[in-house]
Amino acid sequence: MRSIWNGAISFGLVSIPIKLVNATESHSISFRQIHLEDGGRIRYRKVCELDEREVTSAEIGKGYEDADGTIVPITDEDLAHLPLPTAKTIEIVAFVPADRIDPLQMDAAYYLQAGGAPAAKPYTLLREALKRSRKVAIAKYALRGRERLGMLRVVGDAIAMHGLLWPDEVRAPEGVAPDTSVTVRDKELDLADALMDTLGEVDLEDLHDEYREAVEEVVAAKAAGETPRETPAPPSSGKVLDLMAALEKSVQAAKESRGEEPESPAEGEQAEVRHLPQRKQSRTEPKQTTGKKSTSTAKSTQAAKKTTAKKTLPQKSPTKKTTAKKTTTNKSTTAKKTPAKKTPAKKTTPRKRTA
Repeated sequence: MRSIWNGAISFGLVSIPIKLVNATESHSISFRQIHLEDGGRIRYRKVCELDEREVTSAEIGKGYEDADGTIVPITDEDLAHLPLPTAKTIEIVAFVPADRIDPLQMDAAYYLQAGGAPAAKPYTLLREALKRSRKVAIAKYALRGRERLGMLRVVGDAIAMHGLLWPDEVRAPEGVAPDTSVTVRDKELDLADALMDTLGEVDLEDLHDEYREAVEEVVAAKAAGETPRETPAPPSSGKVLDLMAALEKSVQAAKESRGEEPESPAEGEQAEVRHLPQRKQSRTEPKQTTGKKSTSTAKSTQAAKKTTAKKTLPQKSPTKKTTAKKTTTNKSTTAKKTPAKKTPAKKTTPRKRTA
């Protein structure tokens, strides 16, 4: 691997010559801008806005733009005379536990390569010390014209360095979290835990960029003069109405994708699925409120009363006859108070009594 920076690690009074190489690479597909009419490349030229002519790289320098728009020229000699002790040195300033580093601070990653045979012994010493202490080293270094913060840790048999943002470069998460009050129930947490356990762990080597592969297929088809294959759009999940139901379905889907049999009610406790509240339906037996019954409801009520009266009248028990008479009297009285019951009440008068 080609080194992008040569220097040394300052570990107290120990100096370790190293080379800095990139630890990552980008596999993303880049496109060129073209003229749609004839397919010609669109290129950008560096033109001076004062004399309106294209300039070469040798004619280009640095300048700082002031608040009022004034450009202050800065030369490499101006920067070379700055007191920057980390210009060629990665200076370790502290050793801290790895969990003290906020992942938000992590930037680019590099490998530190030992600079020759003399660096092998101190390089190995620092690596083993980091392993045994289970800590990471915090260091300062200069790269591309400015001082930076870094974190050294062990990766395999090598020492890696992650560039870190300065603490004041990380924004606070103000206004990001929901500002509404939400209550999470224990059953919802249990289902979320079950979903996490079902998804389990994954080997990162098995993950790949599916979008890049699809773009490569389109490019290959177009280059061969073929029509690119249409990729079906993923199904829309729709609007989630019930969080518990969504969690339960997610758990079952995750189990099926892993080839596991979903749990039946006898094998495991099923989650309680709560649906959104629906409108209340009309009562089976409406209340006897004067003037508020519908015509159909009044008719069905009177028909039910007529059937009850017919069943009680044919009985020969003198006691039950008296009860039937009292019931009839009460019904007629009720019918007089309720206008909707006047007509049916006359029909319910017992005329088929048998002595």
